[in-house]
Amino acid sequence: MRAPAACAPSRAPRRGAVLGVLAVILILGVVLAACSSGSAAQAAPSAGPAGGGNPVPAEPADNGGKGQGLDYGVGGDATLADIAERKIVKTGEITLQVPGVGAAVGELRAIALSLDGYVSDSRTGGEHDSATVTLRIPADRFEQALDRLHSIKGEVKVEATKDEDVTSSIVDLDARIQNLRASEQQYRVLIGRAEKIQDMLAVQSRLDQVRGEIEQLSAQLKQLNGLASLSTITVTLVPASTPVEDAAAAWNPGSTIGNAIAALVSGGQAVADFGIWLLIVGLPFLLVAAIILWLAFRLAPVLRRMREEPAPATEE
Repeated sequence: MRAPAACAPSRAPRRGAVLGVLAVILILGVVLAACSSGSAAQAAPSAGPAGGGNPVPAEPADNGGKGQGLDYGVGGDATLADIAERKIVKTGEITLQVPGVGAAVGELRAIALSLDGYVSDSRTGGEHDSATVTLRIPADRFEQALDRLHSIKGEVKVEATKDEDVTSSIVDLDARIQNLRASEQQYRVLIGRAEKIQDMLAVQSRLDQVRGEIEQLSAQLKQLNGLASLSTITVTLVPASTPVEDAAAAWNPGSTIGNAIAALVSGGQAVADFGIWLLIVGLPFLLVAAIILWLAFRLAPVLRRMREEPAPATEE
């Protein structure tokens, strides 16, 4: 009767060891399953098509022009360091009142050349006319160009500047171009594998469309890069004048004579118009009034004699 009691304590540790071993095995199984699923997920994007299937898709994938990886649309292994340099389009407008427009235009050209820029557009008239000059200056010398413009003899009337960040637009365009080029390569492979003329023509049509989109986006990308690398400053030159010159320029004897002659002609036209209205509209009324007066003049003596004749005597 004492033997079973002595064996009872030894079974409890043995049962606990078995449970511990089972728990370790279960944990190892979970860890191995997680590692295997992670490896499969990493290998899935680089794995090619299985078996004897066609390695080229029937229609290249289109992800809406967005690249893989960054939110800016950069594809491949791009990192934030690839877009660390921001693309800023800088523009400015300034109006200067200068004593001499011609001399100021020459100064603007000299300033642009000294800053490694150039004059992209110029519209000038006479010495006493306004002029507009557009300067293209490297973006890193934009502030220096404004300081040089302030040094021109004259007075700054209006000045405005604007900075526009186009980094995301440039990165997005670049990613879309890369995706379209990848689709172009796939379409070229499809043309080589096409067996029917109808299929070949369909793929060629799509390839031409992709090529057109690449050229269009490339032109937009080139334009944005050009605007970001060279800032644009539009300078309007206004000639300065004195009050005496303004008064002399405002007086025009020829214009005054012309206005006086015009007033005389207008007065004569008004008199002529009144005579025409009187002749056409007033003449009938005048005729009626003349007839009435003539009748009154003819009947007046008869009426006077009738009043003067004595009344006939009455017999008693």
